[in-house]
Amino acid sequence: MMRAWDVANGDADGLCALHQLRLAEPLAATLVTGAKRDIELLSRVEAGRGDRVTVLDVSLDRNRTALVRLLERGAKVLWFDHHHAGDVPAHPLLEAHIDAAPAVCTSAIVDRWLGGRFRAWAVAAAFGDNLPETAAVLAAPLALDAAGLEALKTLGETINYNAYGESEADLLVAPAELYRRMSGYADPFEFLDKEALLREIGERRRADLAQALALAPYAEDARHAVYLLPDAPWSRRVGGAFANHLALAHPGRAHAVIGPHGSEAFWVSLRAPRRSPSGASALARQFATGGGREAAAGIDELPRSRFEEFLRRFERAFGGAAAR
Repeated sequence: MMRAWDVANGDADGLCALHQLRLAEPLAATLVTGAKRDIELLSRVEAGRGDRVTVLDVSLDRNRTALVRLLERGAKVLWFDHHHAGDVPAHPLLEAHIDAAPAVCTSAIVDRWLGGRFRAWAVAAAFGDNLPETAAVLAAPLALDAAGLEALKTLGETINYNAYGESEADLLVAPAELYRRMSGYADPFEFLDKEALLREIGERRRADLAQALALAPYAEDARHAVYLLPDAPWSRRVGGAFANHLALAHPGRAHAVIGPHGSEAFWVSLRAPRRSPSGASALARQFATGGGREAAAGIDELPRSRFEEFLRRFERAFGGAAAR
């Protein structure tokens, strides 16, 4: 008997991409997801011959070993993603839809594949992935008024915010539970209107962001800014949202938001300048646990001993030198 797994990043892009697929093709599948920094999700899947695995918004490059293992066992894999993938295995059981262009998110790829059938969810995901221009292009055929567009923006940013944290203990609700609630709604506006949990996440986001905005930069100039956050649950949650806020507020500048990861390392959220949205992934991949996409990337565990080296590479990657 065929078994099925859905493997998705726990952020807005991953969950909205999966939701679009399952609205189009309902399927009883085991869901594998987690906090946004929980990247190597495919290792949790024990599929074999005749089984079906669908992967969304998860780096193939970071899951290559697990992917090869599943293909060798005879599992069929369908993959949608917009992160750096490296060499995609040529295998008859793998169907990969990967587009790493800076203005593309995974939900937009799924929307393209489905012919726009559940477009509003893709709009919300693009907003959540800090791609407002992409969201506007996707939304154009929907003829939404300003209030409708703002509602999808709120929804995407709220779902996305819930995924940030060092582990699920930092989150208001586990992404799997958030997806379970989402799956009961075909209409994203109804989901936003009826789920009080979304308002709770939104309130936490605003409070956490206010604390981050009160911080002075560790280093900044016209081309770069570096922010060091304290070791606290709010800072682990806010890192990505804060980096997105800074990128929108200062589109000509690259940003690095950094916080403690235990006593020996840091986590890093990187944003390339929005006016030239490339280079973030290449920089992050210079470190062992780094990865992402051209405009936005991260490093899960940057050793403290390499902090100054990271700053030098960050400055070189985006031109000039930031004063400290």
